[in-house]
Amino acid sequence: MSGPAIEIVAAVLRDGAGRVLTVRKAGAARFMLPGGKREPGEADLITLARELQEELGLVLDPASARPLGRFEAPAANEPGRRVLGVIFQAQAAGEPQIAAEIAEMLWLPPQPPYAVPLAPLLEFEILPRLRA
Repeated sequence: MSGPAIEIVAAVLRDGAGRVLTVRKAGAARFMLPGGKREPGEADLITLARELQEELGLVLDPASARPLGRFEAPAANEPGRRVLGVIFQAQAAGEPQIAAEIAEMLWLPPQPPYAVPLAPLLEFEILPRLRA
């Protein structure tokens, strides 16, 4: 792997049926959890709130945020790099709407098979834990 890990903060947001909200960024082929990179000096939940607002128009409920853990996997969009994700299970107010760099969103059941290609962090680290 080349270069430092890409550090992100992302959210597991679920609907009433237990499906997980996933997004595909413009120019990317794989779906991933909503979230993104921290701004300098930004705390994890501030990053998460900002990213959910910018990308989907959602308002994070910080009191609902529960750490799921820190996970590492090959980066979905940068060959040879790894992503290090701090992942929270959380709730957010509003109806998600595609904005910013998001090209598509999909509510995905946590059980395979999956109808779309997924980022390795989501497919091999997060969804197996949600099924456990």
